[in-house]
Amino acid sequence: MTDWIIQTISDWGYLGIFMVMLAESIFPPIPSELIIPFAGFAAANGDLHFAGVLAAATFGAVVGMLPWYYAGRLFGLGRVRRLADRFGRVMTINAEEIDVAVDWFRRFGPIIVLFGRLMPLIRTLISIPAGLARMPLPIFLAASTTGALIWNLILTSAGYLLHEHYDLVEVILDPLSYIVLGLVVLIYLVRLLMWKPSKPAA
Repeated sequence: MTDWIIQTISDWGYLGIFMVMLAESIFPPIPSELIIPFAGFAAANGDLHFAGVLAAATFGAVVGMLPWYYAGRLFGLGRVRRLADRFGRVMTINAEEIDVAVDWFRRFGPIIVLFGRLMPLIRTLISIPAGLARMPLPIFLAASTTGALIWNLILTSAGYLLHEHYDLVEVILDPLSYIVLGLVVLIYLVRLLMWKPSKPAA
């Protein structure tokens, strides 16, 4: 995968960055921790411009979030509630908790999306509850763009400053991905053990 990322960016420049970041937003296993630092390294060499790298990466990331956002909107909150009533233990959430979560998301959604974009794995999945909560598209795009811009600025700057040692960024950040994944699994297991069905309607 590393060779494909480097070759795509080397051959296609800004379009390559856009395409790879688009794929990264749709398929979480593709690491932005490698994509953007290499592009920053290319900018440091004079092959690309720093601002162009930042724009292409951010645009690709935001466009790649839209399929997940619309998937959430099309699937709908009603279906998720019905699934929670039927498969609640596996989902580790019941319909009442979904209502509470959606209420929180509707109140603080932009902040949740913005900070979610800064976290491995979460930055892709955060688009689904945004769609389920029917967050207005302009607000979703504004929050997503801000979060993606901050993340890409950090990675581009790291690659620019580290030059040919840009791969150290992935080495440093890769453990963070495993930590986040481990926390997600741990939370799931705890909720699996503590899950209770919704109270029957009076």
